[in-house]
Amino acid sequence: MSARPNPAWVHRYDERGNSSGGSISLSQFPFAAIVGADDMALALVLTTVSPEVGGVLVRGEKGTAKSTMVRALAEVLPDVEVVERCRFGCDPRRDERCPDGPHDDAPTRMRPARLVELPVGATEDRVVGSLDLGKALAAGETSFEPGLLAQAHRGLLYVDEVNLLHDHLVDLLLDAAAMGRNTVERDGVSVSHAARVTLVGTMNPEEGELRPQLLDRFGLTVEVRASRDPQHRAEVVRRRLAFDADPIAFADRFRPEQQKLRSRLHDASARVASVRLGDRALATIARVCAGFDVDGMRADIVTARAARAHAAWCGRDEVTKDDIRVAARLALPHRRRRNPFDAPGLDEELLDRLLDEDPDPDGPEPDGPQTDESGDESADESPESRNTGDDGSFGQPTDDRSTTPSASGPAGDSSDGPSDHPTDDPAGDNQSDNNAPTERPSTVGVAAPNSAFRARTFTVRGIGTGSAGRRSAAITSAGRTIGSTRRADGAQRLHLPATITAAAPRQHERGRRDGRLRFATDDVRLRITQGKESNLVLFTVDASGSMGARQRMSEVKTAVMSLLVDAYQRRDRVGVISFAGAGANLVLPPTGSVEAAARCLSDLPHGGRTPLAEGLLRTLATVQVERLRDPHRRPLVVVLTDGRATAGPDALVRAREIATAWPTLGLQTVVVDCESGRFRMGLAVDLAARMGAEHVPLEQVAATEIVDVVRRSTGAGKAA
Repeated sequence: MSARPNPAWVHRYDERGNSSGGSISLSQFPFAAIVGADDMALALVLTTVSPEVGGVLVRGEKGTAKSTMVRALAEVLPDVEVVERCRFGCDPRRDERCPDGPHDDAPTRMRPARLVELPVGATEDRVVGSLDLGKALAAGETSFEPGLLAQAHRGLLYVDEVNLLHDHLVDLLLDAAAMGRNTVERDGVSVSHAARVTLVGTMNPEEGELRPQLLDRFGLTVEVRASRDPQHRAEVVRRRLAFDADPIAFADRFRPEQQKLRSRLHDASARVASVRLGDRALATIARVCAGFDVDGMRADIVTARAARAHAAWCGRDEVTKDDIRVAARLALPHRRRRNPFDAPGLDEELLDRLLDEDPDPDGPEPDGPQTDESGDESADESPESRNTGDDGSFGQPTDDRSTTPSASGPAGDSSDGPSDHPTDDPAGDNQSDNNAPTERPSTVGVAAPNSAFRARTFTVRGIGTGSAGRRSAAITSAGRTIGSTRRADGAQRLHLPATITAAAPRQHERGRRDGRLRFATDDVRLRITQGKESNLVLFTVDASGSMGARQRMSEVKTAVMSLLVDAYQRRDRVGVISFAGAGANLVLPPTGSVEAAARCLSDLPHGGRTPLAEGLLRTLATVQVERLRDPHRRPLVVVLTDGRATAGPDALVRAREIATAWPTLGLQTVVVDCESGRFRMGLAVDLAARMGAEHVPLEQVAATEIVDVVRRSTGAGKAA
């Protein structure tokens, strides 16, 4: 192992996956100087010691040094020995089955471990590799151009904002990280190469969640929150300012601690394969995973691997309960989520009880040595450095370990309070007083939603060009090939048959008599693919007093919650507009976080008159703003109302005027009819007809209800 300081080598790529200048040496903030975030530091260390753990997902609010810590980790990684001139960074001591091989007696060299940063907009071709178009068109050779997975082999692959990455790319990265190989079968290329990468993803949950299926594929997960301790926060600022003032001097100050971390990582990586995982330790891991009711067996495997890595990091030769506890805290929280509104976290009291349930209490506990075999290296470290103890802990303990309350938890009193909204006037035209615009005092209630159901799917008509998702049809970078084009608008792949077809008629004029086809730049054709896009789904919710009657508001919230689950699964952005009393409010600006939408919905009060016109106008204003921010994301408006309009002068007339002009706006709209009772006035039906919107009774929002209606109709037809 090299004893010299190891600079952080970072490979940066633009949104199309092209290198912006190759490897560059950066002056990174030292890993040993980072204050707090102990769980994140430990998770990064464990997956570095044993890449088979499966990577780390870091969830946290903005400004918590997530990216800083990941980039700093590269500087303490040991150098790696690679085969000279191998494009895939092969290990000369292993049979890598390299496409550039065999490497018998090939010269080798030492180089720093790489940190490859993957942008959110990278294409699949640049991630896995693809046909070398230059050689294919110029020389007619089928040659493979390595992608980012080859660049990151035996190093770190870092994806910031991984929750915004296309789902199929996340699946692809996790598959490669789990298998340790990347296999490409496309465009006439058949290549398989080693891709042992340490995958690290960071995300801000406020910007959207990963699906549970993808969460499960990450080995470890960590929640990062900023400390609320003033002294702790002051130390963070102090070190950051010192680094900004003189990065070189600051790095020199922590160089001894950095070298100790590098040496310890090297020793732990060499030791992990020999760490013993006994039968009792395996039984304990199985008991813990079963006790937390996690799905599948991946949790057991990851916990076992992480426990061995932690034992190696602490200098032990055998896994102990402490190792299992640490591993379970990092490997299980994200695997307990059953729906997008479940808060991540782990019941540590239950974990302790499961660990103490020894199936053989009279047998000896296989405790390994409690001291680090490499010596107590933390005793002589500077108090201001990021100390690492024998138990694998880092620096100062964080005091922010509380779990986030469930977004779908109780929202308060579910009873509907009395309202001054008159329910005996169907139109509500006489409920406003032009000379007295103020309303009578009313009691505001908060209804709690019930359990969500599988909702009916609503889509936007036509073909869009928005971000990839799972709702409406669109021209996307991945999907079914429907044609070809000359214009390169972004992520299209080569359409080889169309390119050959375009070049074939010109072979004679290009002087070809036999042999390979002769291509020109004008011959290149790119694929046009059709897939699904995500949309902007705006929920415009009538929260007036009439909605509180007969527990209707609880049913409305349940329907919206179910539609939110559908929006989560289809990768949409969602916003919530509430209208009640004298006006309408954007209570949740459009966001990718359905958890935030669920919290907003649960706490949404109801009561007062019905300002339907104001609700529609606020919806229109929100759509206009969002179109400026993202012109390609098509909106879907879902209005949940009973059709009444009672607030302000000429309330119903104004609402109908807006509704009549609505079709000219080109907005795909669904009116969910919330009117209840035996005698219905059909106001929501009239509203939907004026708006050119799809009318859906509240009872038919559930997908199962639609199926039942069809079955009943089919059965009735057969009986007739």
